[in-house]
Amino acid sequence: MTWLWAPITVFAAFTQTLRNAAQRHLTKELGTLGATLVRFLYGLPFALAWLGVVMATGSHLPAANGVFVIWVVAGAAGQIFATALLLRAMEERNFAVGVAYSKTEIIQVALFSIVLLGDPLSLAAALAIVMGTAGVTLLSPQMDKMSWGGFAKGWTTPAALFGIASGSCFAISAVGYRGAALSLGAENAFIAAAYTLVWAQTVQTLALGGWIALRNMRTIRAVIRAWRWSLAAGACGAFASAGWFTAMALEPAAHVRTLGLVEVLFSYLISLRLFRERLSRLEVTGLALLMLGVAMITLHN
Repeated sequence: MTWLWAPITVFAAFTQTLRNAAQRHLTKELGTLGATLVRFLYGLPFALAWLGVVMATGSHLPAANGVFVIWVVAGAAGQIFATALLLRAMEERNFAVGVAYSKTEIIQVALFSIVLLGDPLSLAAALAIVMGTAGVTLLSPQMDKMSWGGFAKGWTTPAALFGIASGSCFAISAVGYRGAALSLGAENAFIAAAYTLVWAQTVQTLALGGWIALRNMRTIRAVIRAWRWSLAAGACGAFASAGWFTAMALEPAAHVRTLGLVEVLFSYLISLRLFRERLSRLEVTGLALLMLGVAMITLHN
């Protein structure tokens, strides 16, 4: 059953791309924090429904413990900051490249996983991570032609800084959620992931929703009024998180997040078809390198 992590990861990447598109649509209306809250507030009912479905198959609820709570809170906080920073990166550049900046997370995930969880990293997996990172590097700089000056300048743009910071937070989040799922000692990965997801989205809804309510109730009212797009973003976000959590309960987070780079390809298609944006030849080359990394990590497993 461990092979399931690969198709589950691809599903998670696809639904996350749809969620990002819906959230980007909401950012102008709700602001960065309001659009970030949407994925948690409107995703929570879907997370609860998924937990119910898993339990209906005969799985039993695991017992939470102190280690689990620490891991899940760390993951939840990382995801809040990561989502807000990703939306800011997308505002600074285009949709696909904004997502690409955040994918610098994969090296950080590998390092955090080794240090904090003791996950192994094979040579083939390391090469796949390097290949994926090289693709992200080519996607990131905003330059018409390849030059060292343009390359250096590209990494100092607001989009780059927001995107890289987003990647760091996503890495913390990924490691936190894998640590939470593993600490439960649950009977299977599906109940561990579903239970962790409900905890995470509850913490995120209360923390971010409470913060926004104290500072600006108008944003909360706007989130409620924009329920149609918000419901779509919440549903896609919950399905994506369920996929990520389950895959990371089955497989080391570095492998999951490397295969998850297929999201960049999905983002390019969304960017091209929905937002009518275009990528340069250099950026297309970067996408090709990303796909090579994805292929390597998949064939390795």
